[in-house]
Formats: sequence, structure tokens, C-alpha cells
Amino acid sequence: MRAVLAIMAMFSLASSGCAVAQVNDAIPLWRAAVPTAAAIHPEVTENRLPFGTITRNVSQASIIPYPADPAIANGTAVIIAPGGGFHMLSIDNEGVAVAKWLNSMGVTAFVLRYRLLQTGDDFTSVFIRRLTHFPELVTAVEPLRPMATADGEQAVRYVRANAARFGVRPNRVGMMGFSAGGAVTVWTMMAGHADSRPDFAAAIYPGLLPDPIAVPKKAPPLFVLVADDDKLARGDSGRLDAAWRSAGAKSEFVTYPNGGHGFGMATKGKPTDGWTVRMRDWMQALGVLTK
Repeated sequence: MRAVLAIMAMFSLASSGCAVAQVNDAIPLWRAAVPTAAAIHPEVTENRLPFGTITRNVSQASIIPYPADPAIANGTAVIIAPGGGFHMLSIDNEGVAVAKWLNSMGVTAFVLRYRLLQTGDDFTSVFIRRLTHFPELVTAVEPLRPMATADGEQAVRYVRANAARFGVRPNRVGMMGFSAGGAVTVWTMMAGHADSRPDFAAAIYPGLLPDPIAVPKKAPPLFVLVADDDKLARGDSGRLDAAWRSAGAKSEFVTYPNGGHGFGMATKGKPTDGWTVRMRDWMQALGVLTK
């Protein structure tokens, strides 16, 4: 409950009221005659404290490429799925900032804008109500799950099929997600399709994971990270790691005594501030940071 109250406090802060221009270089993942979310409300991108830029009402999935500097590019790609409880995407803190961090290590990044639940002017109150009545959130998200899963799979397929264009290797396409984006990452792997299975994956404080977790054949190496005081994702993170290990797959499980939920790339003076070092070390050990 303490974690939920903290999120409620954050969402009680008003939007800055300053709309942010849409990114023009987003690459649509789907063409005509494919499943789309009902566009009841217009897509909104805005500054909302304390998250920075967020996007709501995504009905057409896309990816935004962030190429690594050719001087240090190592041929590895990572697709990033930001969190936001399937009501929004935390584009800054769990998207663009992550992409720039990956770029600094020579990794070409892609921010995934997967399809979301539609929300109107009552966005804040609806989201808080669903967070405090978790079964309602689960019920609302379930119909979206196949669409978000398809978006994750299509992102992997697209990057792999266009590897030469982006200067990456088709066998070094990874995926990582935060919170709801962590669920999208796990769902993408659980789909079990060879052409859309990432070569490695990271789930950062993932939530809304199924029970049981069906580990796919040839499951990729997995990195799971969460704070022990994260009441929203600690349980799911532990179950995910345990499922991977029980299936004989490789999993690195990193926990911190405190840090809460949704810290992303923001530094808060807590142990979780060092999570990027742990993930960098894991990627280095996998060999995906070398040319």
C-alpha cells in the first residue's frame, strides 16, 4: 500500500500544461489491415511531473531509433519498452534516457511505443483507481495483452530484418522493459516464436506477469532487477527469475534493499542508483558490448 500511495502522490501533481512535439522519426510497426487499438482519444504527449515527457493513447505502435556513434558501435541492438501501467509511456525516464545510456556503450537503441489503454481527461483519477483496485487494472489490461505482445514481437522482427540498415547484427537483438514494459518484454519471449524472440532480455521491476510463467524453449539469457521495497513488482520479479532457473535457462537476479518502483534512469540517492552498472557488467559478460 505504501508503494501505491507514493504513486498516487506523484500523480496528484498536475501536468505542466506544456505539450511536447511528437517525434517525427518514429517507424510504424504495422501497415494497413493489421490489428489496431481503437483510437477513441487522440494521442497526447506532454510534460507531466515528475516523469518528464509521457505519451498516452498510443493506438499505432512504432519504434524510435537511436543509433550508436559509428566510432564506438558494436553491432548490438536493444529495444526498450518504457513503463506506465499500460496507461502511458514514461518516454523520458524509461525510454530516451535509457537509449542514450545504451548509445554510450556502443549499443543502437529503439524505444518501443506499444499500444496502450485509451484515456481521456480523467486519466489521473482512472489510473489511481485502478492502481488501488488491482483486479480492475488486471481486467482492463487483459484485452490489451495480445496487442502489446504483438507489438513487442514485431519490433524484434523489424530490427532483425533491418539489421544491415541499422548497422547491427541480427543475432544480437536484445529487449528490455520497465514495469509494464517489463511485462511486454516477458510476453514477447513467452510467445515462443523464433523470429521474434530477443537474443537477450532484461526486465526491470516487471509487473502484471502471468501465473504461472511459461518459459519458452531456447529462452534467452535474462537480467531481472528490482528493489526489495517495491511492493508492486518484487513478487513478480522473483517468480520470473525462479521460472527461468527452473527451466534451466540463464537468469541474473539483482535486488536492492530499497529504491521503490519506477526509478528508471533518475538518480534518487538510493542503492538502485547503481543499477546501470550491474546491467552493463551483465551485458559485458554476455559479450554483447564488444565488436
